[in-house]
Amino acid sequence: MKTLMITTMRNEGAFLLEWIAHHRAAGVSDFLVYTNDCDDGTDAMLDRLQAIGGLTHRRNPGPWKEGPQWAALKDADSQGVVKAADWLLVSDVDEFVNIHTGDHTVGALVAALPEASAIALTWRFFGNAGVVGYEDRPVTEVFRRAAPAVLHWPWRAAMIKTLFHNDGTYRKLGVHRPRSPNPGLIAGARWFDGSGRDLGEAFRTQRLFSDFGQDNYQLAQINHYALGAMESYVVKADRGRANREAGAFDMAYWVERNFSAVEDTSIDALAGARGAVLAEFHADPILGPLHRAAVAWRRARFTALMSAEPWRALFGRLMMTPATRVLSREEAALVIAHAMRARAGVAGETMAPDC
Repeated sequence: MKTLMITTMRNEGAFLLEWIAHHRAAGVSDFLVYTNDCDDGTDAMLDRLQAIGGLTHRRNPGPWKEGPQWAALKDADSQGVVKAADWLLVSDVDEFVNIHTGDHTVGALVAALPEASAIALTWRFFGNAGVVGYEDRPVTEVFRRAAPAVLHWPWRAAMIKTLFHNDGTYRKLGVHRPRSPNPGLIAGARWFDGSGRDLGEAFRTQRLFSDFGQDNYQLAQINHYALGAMESYVVKADRGRANREAGAFDMAYWVERNFSAVEDTSIDALAGARGAVLAEFHADPILGPLHRAAVAWRRARFTALMSAEPWRALFGRLMMTPATRVLSREEAALVIAHAMRARAGVAGETMAPDC
């Protein structure tokens, strides 16, 4: 089975090798990676990984009408490596597929859901847990505390990334789900969630998030390390968002994702296999030095940002802000009720699609 992951990167060299190593251990056979405006050597690392094999690197210089990520996905639609894949998944470097069934590989998940056209993998937020300083250690080993399996708010915590069968049912890639359904095939599409539940018709065409208030992780989840260490978050905020040319990672983004309520070490099922691949990468005479240079760049960039008051202020606020409190079902219901009124047109705003 040929499984392809598609992603975009900018200045992610310090985290790149762990992400590739983990997903190779998880049975991903190929990667298509787009880069733009890299200062830390991420692009050079990807050139080396392409030479080693199993990865295609394409540069994605701007300007972009809709941001670098959408430009990359539109280009990817026409790439031979995409057309040749059996299963496709668009993901980011801070998202790790975490499969709980069989041998913890993509193949095991597909085997567990043989009727699936698409599998909605729900985010599970892993919080900062008070980690201030960036260390050159695997994020999967540093950040071990997460949102509970059942979370009632915010709705963004239930957003999905979609592993889907590349059988022509969908003709375009999307950030969270495939797009452009084929009218002749879409009626037969079967969607399942990470707990193996057969999903409703809305998922065939538009739904971007799972039902919150239930456990969506029994077979698989996406570990989303959206924050990282506080020092890394400042550098991430400086970089900006991939799916638009501008957009701040601010305190609102931090608070909505900084859940550290429970320990989740399930990703360790692949620790041995991941570590073996990672050791090979670090031993490579080109990749090893490039990784160390990317780490040094990240540290130097944080130091440079601290010369400006707005970045020092953000760093200080991160240290002052405790882990996000998990809302009870009753508390979440207060927010949801207002959102539903807004959707019905009582107020001038709408909530997320299909909430």
